[in-house]
Amino acid sequence: MDESVPMTTEGHQRLQDELKQLVRFERPKVVQDIAEARSHGDLSENAEYDAAKDRQGFVEGRIKELNHKIAVAQVIDPASIKSDKIVFGAKVTLFDIDTEKEVTYQIVGVDEADIKVGKISISSPVGRALVGHKIDEEVSINVPSGVKVYEVTDIEYS
Repeated sequence: MDESVPMTTEGHQRLQDELKQLVRFERPKVVQDIAEARSHGDLSENAEYDAAKDRQGFVEGRIKELNHKIAVAQVIDPASIKSDKIVFGAKVTLFDIDTEKEVTYQIVGVDEADIKVGKISISSPVGRALVGHKIDEEVSINVPSGVKVYEVTDIEYS
């Protein structure tokens, strides 16, 4: 069996909600669209039928993918973590030594990562570099533009 994949409770719930939406609404709608397109006659030149079959393939593939991700998820509630070090689920405030600006990231699972909202994957270069550090420690991180140096100013689990 596959190894478990860490995921926050929020990320796990989001996957379950998407799966429910696909199974309850999208799948039946695609079946209805295929039936309607089929009723239009000749399938060899029926663009609606082809589009509906393509959509069905996408929906079924995504359902299978979500079922797998949910099955291998190791759901972790960050609020239950008690640590003075950065671990999965931590909200970390960093002071960028070069720009003298603060940034805040939450260390999350691969499927939850979204840099626009400050969520970085535990398996990303930044996520991997931060794990294990404490408040007031400096962290050097290799990024595409070079080496960034941050000072950890806060670690929060909520």
